[in-house]
Amino acid sequence: MLRPLCATLPLVLAAAGLLSAQESDPPRAGRGGRQVQVEPLKIIGEIERTSPEIDSLLPADARIEVLAAGFEWSEGPAWDPRSGSLLFSDIPRNQIVRLRPGREPSIYLQPSGYTGTERFAGYEPGTNGLIFDAEGRLLMCCHGDRMVKRQEADGSFTVLADRYDGKRLNSPNDLVLDRSGNVYFTDPPYGLPKAYDDPARELDWCGVYRIVDGKVELLTDEMTRPNGIAFSPDYRTLYVAQSDPQAAIWKAFPVNEDGTLGESRILHDSTDQVGKVPGLPDGLAVDEHGNLWATGPGGVLILSPEGKLLGRILTGEATANCTFGEDGWLYVTADMYLCRVKTSTRGITMPDLPRRGRNR
Repeated sequence: MLRPLCATLPLVLAAAGLLSAQESDPPRAGRGGRQVQVEPLKIIGEIERTSPEIDSLLPADARIEVLAAGFEWSEGPAWDPRSGSLLFSDIPRNQIVRLRPGREPSIYLQPSGYTGTERFAGYEPGTNGLIFDAEGRLLMCCHGDRMVKRQEADGSFTVLADRYDGKRLNSPNDLVLDRSGNVYFTDPPYGLPKAYDDPARELDWCGVYRIVDGKVELLTDEMTRPNGIAFSPDYRTLYVAQSDPQAAIWKAFPVNEDGTLGESRILHDSTDQVGKVPGLPDGLAVDEHGNLWATGPGGVLILSPEGKLLGRILTGEATANCTFGEDGWLYVTADMYLCRVKTSTRGITMPDLPRRGRNR
């Protein structure tokens, strides 16, 4: 989503809490791993329990804990199961930040989404959505470079997608992998300096695409501002958020046997909340039961697979994205903040990956 214009705050990180473990201690890695105590900077917002079903997903004492603050626009959190750490984007600063247990937060990559030599004219040059594949490689949506890239084991980068039918993409926003490792991604215009009206746009639509065997395929161009994207646990449904204030919706697409998409349906509509509370439909996470944790107006909406609103994590901020860690927490990027909320569920996990050593 296009970030709101706000004053830049100094970067403040919960270093004291994160360094509560001794440096010699191994990092937390995966389910059942050692828990490192992290003291939050502060507590914000509130939990809204719309339906009794939410009580099985969020503990009674769940709260929104701020782990880090002062970012320009935090986005794209991705859990690295090999090291038990979190990566996320600060888009305006063109950097990816890493949060590791027992270590001080650090810059993982800069520049990230824009690697050009000329000054970027817009507000959002950096990476947006991030995800790790089954081999532990980082995939990233690069706004300024208008590409989907993959970081290889040796640190080099491979361009997975930068054009469709010979024309440059708008600015890839978010991505997800299917069972076979094929990349599905959204391509709204938010990374372009003038967004939808930017003269450098080469495509007349904002599409949802798939990368198969190095080829970029357009799956649908029916959404005005496709943004967050996620699969159901059985991979038979693809969910896509639409960050259009005139139609702030989430759509569900049946996935055909060949990986293409069938006729969509509106899963949930929050258009009536736009302007009343901060935010628009943006990033998505899906838990093991098929519930959607969807950032949108007010914070994070928890939706059943049928689209019923079960509750909301009300951050009080324009909330960009969220992801599950294997440590039982939901990590949330909300404007200047990186937050976490304790849950009673788990996210969809990739196949088991080898855990790397403590120096990663």
